[in-house]
Amino acid sequence: MNEYLDACLRLARAQALLVKRFDHQLGRLHGLSFADFQLLQQLGGAPGGRMRRVDLAAALGLTASGVTRSLGPLERIGLVEREPDPRDARVAYAALTDAGRERLQHAEKAAGQLAASVLTGGEWAEGDVPALAGYLTRLGGTGLPERPAAQD
Repeated sequence: MNEYLDACLRLARAQALLVKRFDHQLGRLHGLSFADFQLLQQLGGAPGGRMRRVDLAAALGLTASGVTRSLGPLERIGLVEREPDPRDARVAYAALTDAGRERLQHAEKAAGQLAASVLTGGEWAEGDVPALAGYLTRLGGTGLPERPAAQD
């Protein structure tokens, strides 16, 4: 058997199972899919809680139209709003609302607890989680978005 294909298939299956667990937990507690959560996280890590849609697409690995489709439901429930660029009418920003910031804060706590439960236990030795994060980074994976420094 091709060990490279085997490793990729295992990774894809593990990713699918993780998404399913996060979808279930975040949906049950906060009415969000894991994809919604990731989108809100990107906005939460952006200066001013807003990003150009094209930059958001690049950060999430989606197409611009995919981001637009994903933002629609979040806009309808008041977690995200569209902000025009005052200098360029062709540019639109997606911005977290106050309700979106609050929902994200609660969802991050639940997601963090789920992540800890997934990556702890007898099958995980000390150093395994940072090593795994490093391997995933080498494959192009990104982690938590940088948060802007709090302003006084």
